[in-house]
Amino acid sequence: MEENNIMSNMNIEVKDNGPFLIKGDIKLTDANGQTFNTNKPAVALCRCGASDNNPFCDGTHKKIDFESTPRAS
Repeated sequence: MEENNIMSNMNIEVKDNGPFLIKGDIKLTDANGQTFNTNKPAVALCRCGASDNNPFCDGTHKKIDFESTPRAS
């Protein structure tokens, strides 16, 4: 039940040519189950794959001219 409440308080926005912007209460873990520090009101996750701070966005998408503008259908 608790997980459903967490998910209802989360919003994920796909930024044009940029990161996934996640707002709300989140818990982010790696493949080994270790938790990343996400004690912020919003977290930007890399979509371009070139960040030096993966899984977080460091703005590299601007330097490499990353382009992606998906739209919901």
